[in-house]
This record gives sequence, C-alpha cells and structure tokens, in this order.
Amino acid sequence: MAILPLFSISLLFHAWVGWRVAPELAAIPGLDWAGSAFWLLMAMLAALMPLGFVARRRNFGRMAVALTWAGLLALGLFSSLFVLTVLRDAFLVSAWLPAALWPELMDLDALQQYSAAAVPVLGLLASVWGFWNARRTARVIRVDVPIANLPLALHGFTVAQISDVHVGPTIKGGYLQRIVDRVNTLGVDMVAITGDLVDGRVPELASHVAPLSALVSRHGTFFVTGNHEYYSGAHAWITELRRLGVQVLLNQHVVLQHGAAAQAGQADAQLLVAGVADFSAHHFDEAHRSDPQAALLGAPAAVQTRLLLAHQPRSAEAAQRAGFDLQLSGHTHGGQFWPWNHFVRFQQPFTAGLSRLQQLWVYTNRGTGYWGPPKRFCVPSEITHLRLVPA
Repeated sequence: MAILPLFSISLLFHAWVGWRVAPELAAIPGLDWAGSAFWLLMAMLAALMPLGFVARRRNFGRMAVALTWAGLLALGLFSSLFVLTVLRDAFLVSAWLPAALWPELMDLDALQQYSAAAVPVLGLLASVWGFWNARRTARVIRVDVPIANLPLALHGFTVAQISDVHVGPTIKGGYLQRIVDRVNTLGVDMVAITGDLVDGRVPELASHVAPLSALVSRHGTFFVTGNHEYYSGAHAWITELRRLGVQVLLNQHVVLQHGAAAQAGQADAQLLVAGVADFSAHHFDEAHRSDPQAALLGAPAAVQTRLLLAHQPRSAEAAQRAGFDLQLSGHTHGGQFWPWNHFVRFQQPFTAGLSRLQQLWVYTNRGTGYWGPPKRFCVPSEITHLRLVPA
C-alpha cells in the first residue's frame, strides 16, 4: 500500500474540514486561539490516520503497535469531525434564508461560530463514548426465533453466536478471553462463530485466538469463514481452528443428536447445522465458492429443522431456496458507528437483528468486536443468545 497517495488524500480531506471550521472558531470572542488549535489537530490527524493502515506492513519496529493505535483512533475521530462538518454546512444553508429575512431573530454570524465550536466538542464526545463501547465486553442479546414445525425435543435449543471479532491490530487475546468467559456463562447447546474472526496471519495471532479452545457448550463450536479470513490466509486459519477443537464448515453440514430421544435414533430430535464459506470466497479460492445447496448434500431427509451459518446476509436468497429455517450471519457490524449504520442496507439485504425472507429467518449479529477504529457509537457490540421456540 503506497504511503504518498494515502497521505495526500488524507491531507485534502483534513484541509477541507479545517477550512470550514477553523476560521469560525478563531472568530469566537475570547477563543482566538481555537482556530490555530483546530488546524494543529487537523495536521496531527492527517499525519496519523494513514499510519493506522500501513504501520504493520512497514518496518516501524517497536513503534508499529503504537502507530497503529494512533492511526486508527485518528480515523475514528476524523470520521465524526467530517460528518459533523457536512451536517453543519447543511444546517447553515438551511438557516441562510430565515436569517436573511429575519435578521433580528437569527444571527447568522453567531450560528456559524457556535456551530463550528460544536464540531470538535461533539466529535470528541462521540469518539470517547465510541471507544468505551468498542473496548468493553459485548453484552448478551437474547432472541427467541419461532420455527415452524419445530420438534418437541428441540424446543428451547440454544445457540451463542459471536461474529466479527477481528482479532488483530488492537484486539488481542485478553479481549477474546473476556468474550469466551461471557459465552461460557450462558450454558448453551452450541456456539456459532460466523466469520471475520481475525485480521492477520496465523504466526502473528495464533496465541491470541487460543482462548477459543476453552469455549464450552453441549455440541461444540462451529465456524464459517468471513471475507477477512481470506485476506489473512484462510487455509492456515482453518487448520489452526480445527487444531483448537473448532469445527469448520465449508459448504458442509453436521447432524446434531440432541437429547435422549435423538440418542434413541428418533430423527425428530435431530438438528442439521450447515455452514458455507464467505459469499465472496470464490474470488480467493474457487473450491470455496459459497453454496448453501451443496452444504446439504447427503443430508438425511428425515431431519427437517435446518440451521445455516453464513457470514454475509447476502447468502439468504440461496439459503431460502435450499430450504433452511434459520440463517445466522454477521459482516455488517450494524454499521459500527453512526451515521454509517444508515448506509449498510445499500450493500446487504439485512443490517442487524432478526429479519424474515419468505420462510427463512435471518439473524444478523452486529459484531462482537470491531474493525478499524476502536469505535462503536450508537451501534453496540453483541453476543447473541438465540433460542429456538415453536412458531
């Protein structure tokens, strides 16, 4: 990744925000220093932000971790400053006509100055709040999913879903261990990890992913690849996860024998759990092309309740055609922080929570970690506790 173009683009965006905000800050009585301070902040952010993406790939030695943190924090702060600046300009445009018509009621100069002051104040508050939300352990969201013709033996079957942890530059083993500890308090029947577990290669992150071996559930832990696994060496990660005792499903299925009735051979006490590779996996390995129908090959016809793990909600149409009852997905992060939560819907059919596509239920996890900036503002992380109930 070339550094010069990144710095140039970063500089242009920061210069625009500085140009729109700094002069008005300097015009506020008693705050003539604020304009210069804001320009200094913009210069620092413009320099730091590209480093969040290149520090690990360049020879920065011991400084790599610190520079990565600084760059990603800068990115999160600048995102809010940029959005607030755009909203401020839209507000000022809408206020221009009323101020021109009724100058005695609306002082446009004062609006410009104090709205400029709101940009850094609100940007910093959103970033601090977002940082706290991102770094805390995800809360548990409990969801009942009504399944038609659910066998009596599967009433109350529970799944703990974690997704999009993104172990990598700023998320390490301690963060993942807290997630594992919280999942283990739930006493679920199975654990589902729906992709984007890592951002980095096995030699760098194996020790930080090791806590997954301590996950506890009745039927074990199941994993499907996300797009970030393919950026990070998916084949090596599949091998490593299997070594940790995690069952990886690549267009495959297993049939869980649940309860005493299943042990006695009764098919209506069985649950089919299938998993597909990421929706875009074929761009990296044609053999991993995502295919919910292929995941059912050889499935016993008597097992009617079918659960699919698929990283991207975009797999839902194929899953519905294949006859699944429930699909568990992630990928979207719910937008991760405002206002991007309003734009995810243009790329994925479902953004967050429980949705319906004809006879298929789709649950989209908002992410148990975060990607990029350590920031979650108005979009909390989650560990999902799903319970199958009769419709």
